[in-house]
Amino acid sequence: MSHWSMAFLFVGLLAMTAGAGAQAQGKADVPSLAVGVFKQEVRTFFGEADGLPSADVTGIALDATGAVVATTAGGAVRFADGAWTACDAAAETSLGTVDGEAVTASVKLGSQTYAGTAAGLFRSEDGASWQAVMPRAGARSWALYDVRALVADSLGRLWFASPQGVGCLGTDGAWSLYTGKDGLPYDDFTCAAAGGDGAVWFGTPKGAIRFDGSHWAYRQGLRWLPGDDVRAIAVNDNGDAWFATAKGVGLIERRPMRLSEKARFYEEEIDKYNRRTEHGYVLEASLAKPGDKSEWSNHDSDNDGLWTAMYGAGECFAYAATKAPEAKKRAKDAFEALRFLSVVTQGGNPPALPGFVARSILPTDGWNPNEEHYTIEKDKQSQKGDALWKVIYPRWPTSADGKWYWKCDTSSDELDGHYFFNALYYDLVADTEEEKQRVRDVVVGMTDHMIERDYCLVDWDGKPTRWAVYSPSQLNGNPAWYPERGLNSLSMLSYIATAHHMTGDQKYVDAFNSLVNDHGYAMNLMYPKNQFGPGSNNQSDDEMAFMSFYNLVRYSPDPIVRAMAGYSFNNYWALEQPELNPFFNFCYAGVSTGGQFKDPWGMFDLTPTGNWLEESLDTLKRFPLDLVDWRLQNSHRKDIIPLPEYRREGGAEGKGYRTNGLVLPVDERQFNHWNCDPWQLDSGGSGHGLSDGAVFLLPYYMGLYHGFIVEE
Repeated sequence: MSHWSMAFLFVGLLAMTAGAGAQAQGKADVPSLAVGVFKQEVRTFFGEADGLPSADVTGIALDATGAVVATTAGGAVRFADGAWTACDAAAETSLGTVDGEAVTASVKLGSQTYAGTAAGLFRSEDGASWQAVMPRAGARSWALYDVRALVADSLGRLWFASPQGVGCLGTDGAWSLYTGKDGLPYDDFTCAAAGGDGAVWFGTPKGAIRFDGSHWAYRQGLRWLPGDDVRAIAVNDNGDAWFATAKGVGLIERRPMRLSEKARFYEEEIDKYNRRTEHGYVLEASLAKPGDKSEWSNHDSDNDGLWTAMYGAGECFAYAATKAPEAKKRAKDAFEALRFLSVVTQGGNPPALPGFVARSILPTDGWNPNEEHYTIEKDKQSQKGDALWKVIYPRWPTSADGKWYWKCDTSSDELDGHYFFNALYYDLVADTEEEKQRVRDVVVGMTDHMIERDYCLVDWDGKPTRWAVYSPSQLNGNPAWYPERGLNSLSMLSYIATAHHMTGDQKYVDAFNSLVNDHGYAMNLMYPKNQFGPGSNNQSDDEMAFMSFYNLVRYSPDPIVRAMAGYSFNNYWALEQPELNPFFNFCYAGVSTGGQFKDPWGMFDLTPTGNWLEESLDTLKRFPLDLVDWRLQNSHRKDIIPLPEYRREGGAEGKGYRTNGLVLPVDERQFNHWNCDPWQLDSGGSGHGLSDGAVFLLPYYMGLYHGFIVEE
């Protein structure tokens, strides 16, 4: 490498072994967190069909036995032994007045009674003379008005809720005050309640809020509540919360669960709802009725290969970490499904070139996708907004046996998924030479196809696909390809490195060195994406980059390029940290823990820093079991900072993050895959989509394999 004029800048070392995970190496310095039983939130709704006399529920409380009593427009009912039965409603009583103002809430704490009114918060020791309370915390002091809720928690603390925010009087007499700047999601309060777990719930016309003293949780939309107008809340000793809403009674239980149990739940759901065709491609399903899983259908997507690859990658890590035979079977089934995408393209009408991998397949005994949805006219219309859009017909050729349509114009993100999965399957699952050879054949076929065609994936028409262009002349010489230069250089080097890892063939080293030395691909990958700070789009590029970095850092035949990739990966990961993405975190930490990079200013430690591991575990715990695409709205929240316009090409309207600098947590937004935009404030749909749990399984099993997660 002496002919590199700048080589001295990039002499680095990465303390890792290519192709081995941190856990497999037995590294003592791998950061880890032990995870045992945690509380998983699960919601249940009750309406007229479940025994309520009316879904218009005005109040809810616990009686002396701990049973739930709901007051509705049709009468009061009590819930016991799994059923609602009519009961007498408690008579409404006036709370009196303070200084002529009606008391909205009253709490007795110790020898004192606290009352909230429209005029503020008051305290009395004798019930007759009242003194205004003006809470103060540090330099913050409030002259309260319109106190709407008061509650004493199980720890003996007093809580109030007003349009100014939430306050807590501790047992030491000190106040804590919270507004949107402190993480309070919303402040138009209707009620408050506390249970036996020390947490406090607040109701609003736009959902409910839970605060455990350090973390706020916002519960809005049909993922959590039958209606957003929360009129009353009751919480039992376990922390289970009952809600009175205009559309029924809601219950959010806190059930003991382990991450391994959650993983099994998602795997069973995938096997039941999310597999398509006899080959078992994994992706979201469609529900005939919102939220009703009794009737569903499966459909193709542009990225069947990518989503199945990421699901399969999780099962590869699962088998390596647990040696469970069912994990090996799932991984093997995923490999065969992905392999078929290379087989189905050969010898059909029209036939693809060897090594070409399809996006997706459809059975020919069903509808013909070429007749309506994928016409030349629609391609030409798409080309008006994208000059490089590929006009090709048929977009769905037929297989040699006539049984399948296969989708062409395969993209770069599909290839990233295939290489990511195949490398893991080769290293962690394929334990016979015959199995390994099947993987080699697939990877060699794809890689040779591109090397022999100026580093492009060339379609059946003899022209490159729209996105899978890795040619030096295009990436380095065509301004239209400048935005993809860094990412596509990274991807191609990772592909070739993966092929060399599996075969040991010198031709791949030669191709790798040619791209690095003659065309500057290693320099290109130092800036893999046009970045404008955290929140820059596009998240599909991020997902692609992390998979390619993971392979390149492990498999690069050149230690200098490995070091450059490790340093670039570090810079990329720093921009992604606010996204609370355990997959991204584990990808980076899995190949960079203990790594170093040396430049003229000294040695740079590549080991991840900050709360990435705690945040990753929190995300995995908070993943909802309900994966229906319910609409979730957050743009009205008080704890949100709009994403600056300069962060996004085309503007950042509707994007934002919390005042702590982090995106919304996973249980407060809807997404299907890790390429979705975590900065989008309002998300989700009509309840007709059912996501697959692979978005949880991949990072969970990856963290388990690398030793970051230790399950007790």
